[in-house]
Amino acid sequence: MAASKNIRIIPHEAVPQTGSFEVRFPDGRASVYFYLEDIPGRRMRPEMLDSATAEAKAKALARAEQDKLPKP
Repeated sequence: MAASKNIRIIPHEAVPQTGSFEVRFPDGRASVYFYLEDIPGRRMRPEMLDSATAEAKAKALARAEQDKLPKP
């Protein structure tokens, strides 16, 4: 089975309204995570985002990085 040559966005949500979007790169670089918490009172770290913002940032990074990958 051939490895994917596209950047993937993987949502993680172990607890409802809490989790992350993982941006996974096909070239072996470390994944980038955008952590989300949709209940503001539970946000314990300043880098926590709401789900819409986290998803938008993950998609923007994936799009920008996908354009940099070598074309087949």
